[in-house]
Amino acid sequence: MRSLLGAVSPDARAELLDMGAATRFEVGEAMLREGDGDRHVLLLLSGFAKVTARVENGEETLLAVRVGGDSVGEMAAMDGAPRSATVTACGAVTVRVMPPDVLHALLARRPDVHLVLTGIVADRLRWANRRRLEFRGYPVKVRLARLLVELATRYGRPGEGGTVLGCRLTQPELAALTGAAETTVQKALRELRAEGLLTTGYAATVIRDLPRLRDLGDLAPEG
Repeated sequence: MRSLLGAVSPDARAELLDMGAATRFEVGEAMLREGDGDRHVLLLLSGFAKVTARVENGEETLLAVRVGGDSVGEMAAMDGAPRSATVTACGAVTVRVMPPDVLHALLARRPDVHLVLTGIVADRLRWANRRRLEFRGYPVKVRLARLLVELATRYGRPGEGGTVLGCRLTQPELAALTGAAETTVQKALRELRAEGLLTTGYAATVIRDLPRLRDLGDLAPEG
C-alpha cells in the first residue's frame, strides 16, 4: 500500500507538509480514539502507530500499522461518522493535525490529491479483503510468512544479518493480523526461527532470508 506523502506530487507534498499544526505523541498515547466524534486527520511525519478496534466480545484486535508518510482519520473526516478505530503511538510520533475543513478545501482545490487519497482508501479495503481470503486459503505458517514479508518490504530497513522490521509487533498482534490463535502463531514463529528465516527479540524482529520467506509465503520473487 502506498503512503499519502509517497504518492502525491512534490508540490502537493510540500503543501501537505505546510498544513495544520505540528504536534507529537509519546509511546502509548492515543492519537485517535474509537467512537469519538472528532473529524481531524493526522498526517504522520515520523514514527509508527498501531490501529486497533474492539470486537463484539470487547477484546481489542490489531487492524493495521501506520508509519511516517501515512495518514489516519480520513474516514471520519470524509463521512462524518464516529471514529471506527483507535490509533496509538508506538514510540514517539510526530504529525500534522489537519482540521476537516482544511482537508475538504485541499481536496476541492487539488483533485490530484483527492484521487491519491481515494486510491489509498481503496488499497486499504483491498488489503483487508485479501487478508480475509488468506484466512481461508492458507495455513497459519504461510499467512504469517506473507505478513512478515509485507512488513519487511514496507517498514523494514537493512540491518546486521538481514532486514530489521521497522515496527515491533507482539505475538497476540501477529495472531490478530493473521487470524490465528496465539499458540499457533507461537509454533509458527518457532519453526521460522529454527529454519533460519528470522530471529526475534525484545527490541526487533530480523528477517534473515527474505527470498526464502517469500517462497514459503507463496509470493512472487521481488521485482
